[in-house]
Amino acid sequence: MSRLAVAMFAAATDSHLLDEPRSARFEQFSAELDEPSVLADLQRRGIRWVACDAPEFPARLRKIHDPPAGLFIRGAADLSVFDAPCVAVVGARACSAYGAAVAAELARGLARAGVVVVSGLARGVDGAAHRGALDTGTTVAVLGCGVDRDYPRAHRMLAATIAKRGLIVSEYPPGVEPAPWRFPARNRIVAGLCDATVVVEARERSGALITADLALDEGREVLAVPGEITSLLSKGTNHLLRLGAVPVTCLGDVLAVLGVEPVSVTPCVLAPRLEAVRTAVADVPAAADELVRKTGLSAGDVAAALAELELAGAVVQADGLYRVVMPVG
Repeated sequence: MSRLAVAMFAAATDSHLLDEPRSARFEQFSAELDEPSVLADLQRRGIRWVACDAPEFPARLRKIHDPPAGLFIRGAADLSVFDAPCVAVVGARACSAYGAAVAAELARGLARAGVVVVSGLARGVDGAAHRGALDTGTTVAVLGCGVDRDYPRAHRMLAATIAKRGLIVSEYPPGVEPAPWRFPARNRIVAGLCDATVVVEARERSGALITADLALDEGREVLAVPGEITSLLSKGTNHLLRLGAVPVTCLGDVLAVLGVEPVSVTPCVLAPRLEAVRTAVADVPAAADELVRKTGLSAGDVAAALAELELAGAVVQADGLYRVVMPVG
């Protein structure tokens, strides 16, 4: 049975599973499919096809109970990237500024340590994770549509950058449009490619929780970033923690699960006024006017320091409060 025919037929019939591959309908489809022509067209478009029984197919993904027939791949990186430790960093599309900052900082540290960061190219946590990983290493985006469809459109430039330095993959052939039922199927690939899944922020019913459940089903590690108990964006992650997920309080927590040694980074030496402001928000989030009182600096100096610290990724602002992002160690 041709794996390419299975993938093309499954997409044409809107099912990621092919229950009756030897059915008359499939046999007719397979007989009419001009595979050499399809493969040549993919090559012209810079898209690779790797069947699940090919030696270069990602080994972790092949082991899941429902592997795709194969992957359509866009991007310059070699498939050997999947031989490295891989971690999914996922979470809410409508995440908080803090959640985006944590996702980016985690991904940045993971990629620096040689870990491949995998996510779904969605808005919010996914996009932040991809951007953070690109600062220091490699990332892989898994789509719920064809790899020639940059979805969402707002991430068109991000997808182009990932394609230059990483990989964009999908079980769906080029031309397949995104649809709601395709994203849960996509999530099993996100989880299946990875040793562990980290959920940064998630509501009670969230695609990120689906990814976490799929990871658990495959015996993979699940980690979650604790959140404020009053925030709806923390309901999902705090629920995972109650169920036994590994708490993520720093980059080291994720690296320890992977058995990967952290990469030492020379700490950035901040100017005294910047360090005073950063220290003032290290214990508890604070508003700008409170920081004026805590530091003794003028309102103008505090505002300028906060702007510099935000640009440096040292603090993040959400709901009028400033806080430090996740520590490395």
